[in-house]
Amino acid sequence: MTIARAHLVDPDVTRWYHCVTRCVRRAFLLGEGGSDRKQWIESRLQELTGLFSIAVGGFAVLDNHLHVLVRLDPQRAGTWSDEEVVRRWGRLFPPRDQMRLPLEVSQNWVEGRLKDEGWVATARQRLQSLSWFMKCLKEPLARLVNREEGARGAFFEGRYKSVAILDEEALLATCAYIDLNPVATGIVAAPEAGEHTSIKQRVEHVEEQGCVETLKAAESGSVAAQAVSSGLEESLWLCPIEDRRGLDSTREGMVEGFTLGNYLLLVEYTGRLFREGKASISGELAGVFARLGSDGESWSARLLKLSRGRLLGRYFASSRQRLREVADRLGLHHLANLGGCPART
Repeated sequence: MTIARAHLVDPDVTRWYHCVTRCVRRAFLLGEGGSDRKQWIESRLQELTGLFSIAVGGFAVLDNHLHVLVRLDPQRAGTWSDEEVVRRWGRLFPPRDQMRLPLEVSQNWVEGRLKDEGWVATARQRLQSLSWFMKCLKEPLARLVNREEGARGAFFEGRYKSVAILDEEALLATCAYIDLNPVATGIVAAPEAGEHTSIKQRVEHVEEQGCVETLKAAESGSVAAQAVSSGLEESLWLCPIEDRRGLDSTREGMVEGFTLGNYLLLVEYTGRLFREGKASISGELAGVFARLGSDGESWSARLLKLSRGRLLGRYFASSRQRLREVADRLGLHHLANLGGCPART
């Protein structure tokens, strides 16, 4: 059954979405060219998180496609003053002169825009829109490449696919799947070796702080592990893995009580599944699965099928009950769970 696009991205259903966009004809366009197009995407994602009320929880840029895991934060956009909305928009789309060259966002330009309440309301809405976020990610690169190559036409496929992530286990599975894309495709052997991935960003951020030993100590699921995790991702532009708002942070993370060390342990285990087809479950990892209300067998089956199949479906949940709740909310008989990730009762 076809679902209206307005229902596919609804922050009242879930704020988390996995977006996939591919180069036209699935050509390896992101891995070509004189400039580093993959680094451009990575830098652009960081820039856009500072302008939109949207957080990035994970990403992977491959030769012919890219994955982005985002969280919609519409309430944050509502706290911005009208002037802040105008200035954020001006950084995205600066005024231009008669030669179409960008101009400085002047106070006069800001004051002129502030007089139009309808324009400000539209800009505020767009700065919390996933469609506009993806548009501002993709369009500038397409124009840049066409200028570089003296070419015309599309760079990316017209639309992006978005999958609504409905619960914590599905969220972590999606994040791990994205981070392990280079491993699953055979590009690299170790998860953190994958260039232009969120896991590489997280590990390098910890290394820059000189906190590698602290991170290793945070791999267990104990209360002590939570204590040593304090501040590891506080200054990182990516959304932190652990939501520590109830402890020592004002930043919203992904999962409460689930440390960055827990996540890296989970990714390493899953990476061994991708590389070797088998992996052992340590005591610490068993505790991680218990925290998720899952087990190694269910997790392994879900991630292996996900890595070997196509993303068929628009919703991803680890339980049928959650799918039923969302289907009832949308007035639908049922929702198809993400292909390759069968829901369990």
